[in-house]
Amino acid sequence: MDGYPLIEDHGLIGDLQTAALVNTEGAIDWFCSPRFDSPSVFGALLDKDKGGHCTVRPAHPTHTTKQLYLPGTAVLVTRFMTEAGAGEVVDFMPVTGTTVTSRHRLVRLIRCVRGSMTFQVEIAPRFEYGRKKHDVHITQHGAVFAAQDGNALTMHPIREPEDEPLQDILTDQDGDLHLSLTLQAGQQRGLVLETGSQVFPAEIHLDAYQQLFDETVAFWRSWLAQSRYTGRWREMVERSAITLKLMTFAPSGAMVAAPTAALPEQLGGERNWDYRFTWIRDASFSVYALLGLGFTEEARAFTSWLSDRVKERAGKSGTTGPLNVMYRVDGSSDLDEQILGHWQGYAGSAPVRIGNGAATQLQLDIYGEALDSMYFAHQHGIQVGYAGWTSMRENLDWLDDHWNQAEEGIWETRGGRQDFTYGRVMSWVALDRALRLADSKGWPAAHGRWQTERNAVYEQVMAKGWNQQRQAFVQHYASDVLDSSLLRMATVGFLSPEDPIWASTLDAIERELVSDSLVYRYNPEASPDGLRGSEGTFSLCTFMYVDALARAGRTEQARLVFEKMMGYANHLGLYSEEIDSTGRQLGNFPQAFTHLALIDATLTLDKALDGH
Repeated sequence: MDGYPLIEDHGLIGDLQTAALVNTEGAIDWFCSPRFDSPSVFGALLDKDKGGHCTVRPAHPTHTTKQLYLPGTAVLVTRFMTEAGAGEVVDFMPVTGTTVTSRHRLVRLIRCVRGSMTFQVEIAPRFEYGRKKHDVHITQHGAVFAAQDGNALTMHPIREPEDEPLQDILTDQDGDLHLSLTLQAGQQRGLVLETGSQVFPAEIHLDAYQQLFDETVAFWRSWLAQSRYTGRWREMVERSAITLKLMTFAPSGAMVAAPTAALPEQLGGERNWDYRFTWIRDASFSVYALLGLGFTEEARAFTSWLSDRVKERAGKSGTTGPLNVMYRVDGSSDLDEQILGHWQGYAGSAPVRIGNGAATQLQLDIYGEALDSMYFAHQHGIQVGYAGWTSMRENLDWLDDHWNQAEEGIWETRGGRQDFTYGRVMSWVALDRALRLADSKGWPAAHGRWQTERNAVYEQVMAKGWNQQRQAFVQHYASDVLDSSLLRMATVGFLSPEDPIWASTLDAIERELVSDSLVYRYNPEASPDGLRGSEGTFSLCTFMYVDALARAGRTEQARLVFEKMMGYANHLGLYSEEIDSTGRQLGNFPQAFTHLALIDATLTLDKALDGH
């Protein structure tokens, strides 16, 4: 871990087209531009020496740090305290809107709030994952980092007119800029980093900064005011909602699984994946969470994005089906997996992967999640149009013919296809929701065929997915291994939450996959997935477990598990993908799926506690 911060020692800022991570020592160590899935400008999180960063921290080596969000916003404040004084860095990105742009701004205000403090500022970009060299040009009004490919990072200083010339205080060290800044209580300065093609740097006075700050704060608080949630865990739910919004690409409405790539599921291991894309599965879950909180427009935007993917793939099904597992935020599907061999990886966890080879896997469950979310949206007034329904019928016709085959499954295993029980359950959901949607609208549908196949799926799951010896549903038909994805069986209506065989399955999962409230996906030693090493508990699965317990009437147990899980959030209320045995967060950060599941679990648990 030498030179690497903990994964959980970060906050997230963003402008609804890309995002950046800021750690508790004042370093922006992950930032891609112009989109979430673009090459990095700052990537020290994956290589402390070659990745690049922008750091603002006290010159005093001994200091205490605290980090918080300005309430109800995505404005992050990192505070530094020494005996001589206290200071802070206020970080945010002004919202860009729904028009695609290459220009994105990172705003960093530096202020002293008590005594005096000297800050050390270092700006060290590394364009194109550190593969493009750059030149730096310092002017009296700022500086420009010009990359060989035409991209640039412009530094606009936040200053007062009487400040000494920048050329006298900025130093260029091999293309990196360094600045020492001493402030007294009440003084503030800062910088704005702007991406895109090269522009002339311009000094920003504090009143102009204040306008950017006020507009950003107003946007977030106005957006959050739409939330209808008034339950027991309002602070956590609202922070999760803001985090999910930060991971949404506003021009298309698509939500990335996480804004990061290649953060390891095991330190030193090979389970390092790129999550900067939109999974059909994960984003479908967003419809339930967003509508459950009252964010109708976000749910409508994603439903439109999903409908476009369905329409463009109708009639074009290949060997893996008409829908891809994941897409880029603009709907394109060029996700070829590559390895950045010149980067060491987070704390030496190689390989560093960009792109994702699982994009073309066969994962049957995505059809159930897509249809379930569209049906749920329909129930909440977001209607499916004729073109969308026609395309969806073509997808269902494909599923009719192909549901009974082996696949890679929800966890994207790379050890060969299996007859995964969860994939079959969600195939049942797809056919069931299509029938319900057709009946509710009186639309034409292959009722007889869909109903026959739906019943066949159900009978097969009950005959082959249930393991009499284990007294539980198992991961796939050729195994007796348990799988926490099956916690959703009652949630989607495949089984009644009061069914004895469901209670038995819950008990088995608790005995084998639950460790002091934290839940593993499955046991990779018992069910090899084609990858070396192990992993931590899966935070998504823990929240799914809470939801399942609450639905089964085990309300007090569900609340205890939920409250324990709250203790594993980082200092800002954020979760990565996994938690290891020491309580440390692992995997890409923050993970949308986890925060979506948190919201869903909260809504279910609130109802159960209220007696509904």
